[in-house]
Amino acid sequence: MGSRLETDSAYIAGFLDGDGSLMLQLKSRADTKRGVRFMATICLYQDTRHEKPLYWIRERFGIGYISRRNDGMTELRINGFEQVRDILTVLKPFIRFKAKQAQALIDACTLLSQKFIRELSKRELQQLVRLVFIIRSENYRSRSILTKEELNRVLRLTP
Repeated sequence: MGSRLETDSAYIAGFLDGDGSLMLQLKSRADTKRGVRFMATICLYQDTRHEKPLYWIRERFGIGYISRRNDGMTELRINGFEQVRDILTVLKPFIRFKAKQAQALIDACTLLSQKFIRELSKRELQQLVRLVFIIRSENYRSRSILTKEELNRVLRLTP
């Protein structure tokens, strides 16, 4: 029988597979040279009537914030390159349905935790664009309408 950490990790990975999402977003930011920043997020959702597991998960990770939405859902959000990378690395052996997204987000967070966006080479930025679209293509629904061409333009990867 596995350790308590393995059992908890397997449960949380299953929760993420079913009621979670992984995101790598590009956000506008006026105080940076490029005018944008990347944001990595793990988000877990639950009907507010059954939100207790989200508090338990937050306690296990020791990070994240919980908010109740107006639509009767509660969400646990975890942001930060190192935090997201470390959590997904622990959960990865147990993730089944979001394994491709998880690996893409781990790769992106590894790169983004090592350098500021202004220090990234053109090749590294192109890699991040590729990872954004791997993650997005695997999402059930994405509200973003930013195309690959627009993202390349925002990151100044096209002439």
